[in-house]
This record gives sequence, structure tokens and C-alpha cells, in this order.
Amino acid sequence: MSESYSEKDVQRQVSELETKSATAARLFDIRRIIGGLFVVYGVIVTIAGIVASDADIDKAEGVNINLWTGLGMLVLGVFFLAWLKIRPTVPPAVEPEGAGD
Repeated sequence: MSESYSEKDVQRQVSELETKSATAARLFDIRRIIGGLFVVYGVIVTIAGIVASDADIDKAEGVNINLWTGLGMLVLGVFFLAWLKIRPTVPPAVEPEGAGD
């Protein structure tokens, strides 16, 4: 039993695959992963800085290093996520078959 596909079926399948590929490219953009991790860790470290004891701050010679590091991580994470929002990933264009002939 051989299946024959019409030109419309093939074009529809190709279109669906291109849509899935574009979605996967946006989902796995490295900026999203890095930005998300920096935001999550930045929140954790910032909270650790807010609840730091005087003894912890004295160990760092009076600087609340967890608070400042956490805030820096938050800024960097938000930067990556804003960059992703401003300049989204555009998947490479697929040339139609036979276009190079």
C-alpha cells in the first residue's frame, strides 16, 4: 500500500514543521535560560542579603555582599529577558525546494 500525498498536504506539513521549529527556537533561546536563572538566583541571594546578620556583614568588612550581588544578578537577569523581548529570535528562512536551480 503506497500512500500518495498531494502537493497541498506536503505544503501543510512543511508549514506545521516550520511553525514548530520557530517555537522551539524561541523556547530554547539561551538568553531566556540565562536570564531566568540569574533572576531566580538573584532573588535568592537578595533575600539572603536582606536577612543577613550583623556577624555576616562584619565578615565582609561592613559590606552586605549578598544584597549587592543579588541585586546585580537581578539587573543582569532582567537585562537578558528584556533583550529577548526587544530582539526576539528569528529562525532562519527555509528555501523552497528547487529554488537554487
